[in-house]
Amino acid sequence: METLIFDCDGVLVDSEVIAEATLVDMLRDWLPDLAPDTVLRNALGMTTGNILRHLEQLSVHTLPDDALPRIDAAIEGRLGQSLQPIHGVADVVSRLDLPLAIVSNSTRFRVRNSLRTTGLDAWLGQAPLFTAEQVPLPKPDPAVYLLAARELGIAPEDCLVVEDSVSGVTAASGAGMTVIGFTGASHIEDGHHEHLESAGAWRTLPAMAGLPQLLAEWRRQRGDNGPAPEEQRP
Repeated sequence: METLIFDCDGVLVDSEVIAEATLVDMLRDWLPDLAPDTVLRNALGMTTGNILRHLEQLSVHTLPDDALPRIDAAIEGRLGQSLQPIHGVADVVSRLDLPLAIVSNSTRFRVRNSLRTTGLDAWLGQAPLFTAEQVPLPKPDPAVYLLAARELGIAPEDCLVVEDSVSGVTAASGAGMTVIGFTGASHIEDGHHEHLESAGAWRTLPAMAGLPQLLAEWRRQRGDNGPAPEEQRP
């Protein structure tokens, strides 16, 4: 059965820009020898724990033992105050005619909170959710996507995935799924579509409104026309 799988951060909710700003603010004091662009360059698509471990290796300084829970708490606080859905995602999701799922490197707690905060739980609150907590290795390892396919009882080739990071595209592509690289979130820099394509993205998507057309194209290529975008559920 064809299934559309969304990453959460940077695809459903515009959270990466908030998380990255929080990291820069807190790491400025803890790892002062790292430039902000170094922090941001290593942040996209990774778990917070992996980001901190990697950045600490680049610095002569050592992070406090409680760095991870303190940063997670700070990010959660800021998300609760100012998180917004990706522009147009609610309208698109409400009109899709196939099963949906979410696969994220974030914790289940954060994804559920993000959906509630933005009101997207109205459409995605019951969607199957798979997170890096459930597998030995997070994205870019394909394990969490393979878990999703196995638990959903579907073949990887029947999955169309929307991801915003090289890490996520690498993971989904490595699992044998078709991947759309999304470039419409606030944190995305010019030229990012090229990185996503190099990682294995089938198409890139600058605005969520174009997703139904790419879904229809994917179905045509598979020999399954499905409903045309204008025929989808109102």
